[in-house]
Amino acid sequence: MRRTALLAACASLGAAVLVLGPASGRALAQADERISADGTVRLDGVSVPLSDMASEEARDYLRHLIVDKPFGTPVADITQERARQDGIMQDFLQPMRQRYAVDIAEDRIGGVVVDVVTPADGIAPENAGRVLINLHGGGFTTGGRSASLVESVPLAALMRIKVISVDYRMAPEHRFPAASEDVAAVYREILQAYSPERIGIYGCSAGGVLAAQSVAWFDEHGLPLPGALGVFCASLGGYSGGDATAIAGALNGYLPPLGNRPEGPVRDGPPPGPDYLGDADPEDPLVYPLASDEVMGRFPPTLFISGTRSFELSAALNSHNALTRAGGKSRLHAWDGMFHGFIYNSELPEAREAYEIMVQFFEQHLAD
Repeated sequence: MRRTALLAACASLGAAVLVLGPASGRALAQADERISADGTVRLDGVSVPLSDMASEEARDYLRHLIVDKPFGTPVADITQERARQDGIMQDFLQPMRQRYAVDIAEDRIGGVVVDVVTPADGIAPENAGRVLINLHGGGFTTGGRSASLVESVPLAALMRIKVISVDYRMAPEHRFPAASEDVAAVYREILQAYSPERIGIYGCSAGGVLAAQSVAWFDEHGLPLPGALGVFCASLGGYSGGDATAIAGALNGYLPPLGNRPEGPVRDGPPPGPDYLGDADPEDPLVYPLASDEVMGRFPPTLFISGTRSFELSAALNSHNALTRAGGKSRLHAWDGMFHGFIYNSELPEAREAYEIMVQFFEQHLAD
């Protein structure tokens, strides 16, 4: 069940592709009388306006996503789709680079290409012995060296710490556990320079899933566990399930055609992409750590980030509760009205608040 849910969300990259659908444009949105120009969505006679708890900037942006559906349509050719998604990420990265001054350098660690992001004004003295590892989103198909920078730049600048973003192998060329193996190769080499308790690992969307998978992989292969884990826009059991997956698509303006009521929920995001997990067993904790209380009980302190219009919220909440029951330390923060991958848009106050919480979390849990 969980693997099927992952397939449905697998191609979702984050804020950029949250709103992808079979068609786009204001004309199409306005043609559906259930979507108002102010972003209100009518569901079976119940009108759902934009959240009055969201910032003005977030309300304006979400209205744009619901009404205009600005990001176009995915293409079947994976090379073209990666280029298209990279272009979307560059649009997020440009204002981010204006806001956060960093230096970016390509390197190779453990035989794997990485981007090393450091604050332009230097690493803080207290962080000289600390490092963060970022695992980018992109549905295990896109996002290498683009979404990776969008996820790395704010934390590098705000925490004044080195962030190493891993360009791990993805589908359709590769299948599980290729990405976990790449992360482990990078991690082994980083352990030669940093104590494990001073290493934090995090990711958004597919990267959040991979961050959890990687901790389970380290545990299985006798590697010391990192000091802290960030699972953003994801969970320990994938992306989907529960109430959030059933309603997020509709709340974000993706309604079933009039007169056509599908049996399952209408999800936001594009159709399923190439299947990174393949025939992997969803009950294997190397695939979904949620499957094992024993494995979760050894997890480092974990931070979950989500939003109430994000299809992974229920899954993240479930993982937070399960991790706590298993004896782990867990925190969950969610923002009202926010959508999958909202942290990619640094112009939103909610995203900047999330960055501060991430920084505080890693500062608290990484050893001095």
